[in-house]
Amino acid sequence: MSDLRYTEVGTVRCIRGCIVIVNGFKHCINGQIIKFGYGTEGIIVGFDEQEAQVLIVKETEKIKTGDKAIASLEPFNTPVGDKLVGRIVNPLGETLDGLGPLEYDAMYPIFLEAPSILTREPLCKTLETGIKVLDTMIPCGYGQRELILGDKMTGKTTIATDTMLNQKNTGVICIYCCIGKARSALAKVVQLFQDHDCFNYSLIVSATASSPPGQQYLAPYVACSIGEYFMHKGKDVFVAFDDFTKHAWCYREISLLLGRPPGRDSYPGDIFYLHSRMIERAAFMDKAHGGGSMTFFPIVELLEGDLTGYISSNLVSMTDGQIYLSTPLFGEGQKPAIDLGLSVSRVGSKVQWPIIKKLSGSLRLEYVQYKELMRISKLKSSGQSEEAQQQLKGGEILGELLKQDKDSPVPLESQCLIFYALQKKLLYELTIPEVRTLQSEIFEFVNKRKPDLFKIIRERRKLDDEITKGMDEVLAEYFKEVEARRAKEEQTDAEDSNVGEDMLDAATTKKPQEAKAK
Repeated sequence: MSDLRYTEVGTVRCIRGCIVIVNGFKHCINGQIIKFGYGTEGIIVGFDEQEAQVLIVKETEKIKTGDKAIASLEPFNTPVGDKLVGRIVNPLGETLDGLGPLEYDAMYPIFLEAPSILTREPLCKTLETGIKVLDTMIPCGYGQRELILGDKMTGKTTIATDTMLNQKNTGVICIYCCIGKARSALAKVVQLFQDHDCFNYSLIVSATASSPPGQQYLAPYVACSIGEYFMHKGKDVFVAFDDFTKHAWCYREISLLLGRPPGRDSYPGDIFYLHSRMIERAAFMDKAHGGGSMTFFPIVELLEGDLTGYISSNLVSMTDGQIYLSTPLFGEGQKPAIDLGLSVSRVGSKVQWPIIKKLSGSLRLEYVQYKELMRISKLKSSGQSEEAQQQLKGGEILGELLKQDKDSPVPLESQCLIFYALQKKLLYELTIPEVRTLQSEIFEFVNKRKPDLFKIIRERRKLDDEITKGMDEVLAEYFKEVEARRAKEEQTDAEDSNVGEDMLDAATTKKPQEAKAK
């Protein structure tokens, strides 16, 4: 025997793009599913006594005035479950990866309320991004909301994807939410995940630029609900929203079609509420509620570096810090192009490893002073003092250490060793190319010579006598190898020089003999 269901039938009065006005519904709830036949679906986004405003989220056939609309008292839910890991889905729960139908454990409502203050704990666990400048100077923790700001093509997505790559073997579930981006941009992320086996612990919720505005509007809410399923099971979740600028544009388009009065920059007045109710769903839950967490990295695209834009300033006020990517720094080759003057983490060093906190405490000030000294030294024509030269040398090495290739996160243990060498001024003896070589070699070198060192650092996370002694020993061994390598290179250069001189002598003696023979 089939279940009894309450349904209502309405009539389409008019159509405005992705918005359909329906008459005849006596009972409405926001987020309620409306079906138009032939698989076309929408959700109610507004209503009054006479009519309901329906946002189309799936259109298989064109809707015409006078068509029937069928409503049942069901809110819009999304499928969630462990089997979603490794899949690419759209906001309707339909697969986009060609790997067969989706298997799920439950259906979650997408407009859930954020967890209450009483169920949360203060942030105390480190989110290891693998990006040196973030882990040392802008530390992030589980449950944090860290905004990524920057112009087009400055490496915003790379910050999020590098963080995801670094969560391998950590037990963190990663969700990449694509909103309004080109299919080619999404294809690059998919290829990156496949190349680095990220799909073993990641999934993608996709609503590209070709998707209906309704799907782009729902995508981040769906990603939140999927993340909450894992968080309620006691797991740690990382969600990257790429990007909220496109989401705001989409909501502005929907609001204008709904006839809502526009405000600043033509955005509706409730644009703040649109994002804040979503951002507040990030949390670090207490033990009584599972002890899981959900961390958000929302991305916002700026126009010509304008931080004071409406959407960017709204989101800055909601989040626990921001990472600002500067176009001039990117042009200078400083990658990631993070502006340390405008970037901040309001959680601060509470979530940092004590060893990282001790080694990186003064780095931000040193780097800012180096940049200022560089600016002044360009203006001065006279020579610099020895102290200024030493400061410039240290700043140049620090700048080199903060540079990082994309798709190559650095473990925190390696960062501890590198910045310990900087603090001891051991790196001052190296050239800049040798500093680059050290960063690429040191992890393998330590694993061969002193494999227990990194394990001890990860377990204790404090700078004690044993760790200090171990780092001193391994760095001494490494610098011996550097000296041996230098000596070998000098010998090779000398031999090449001697061979060149011999060839020149032979050529000069041969010419008079040839002339004499003639």
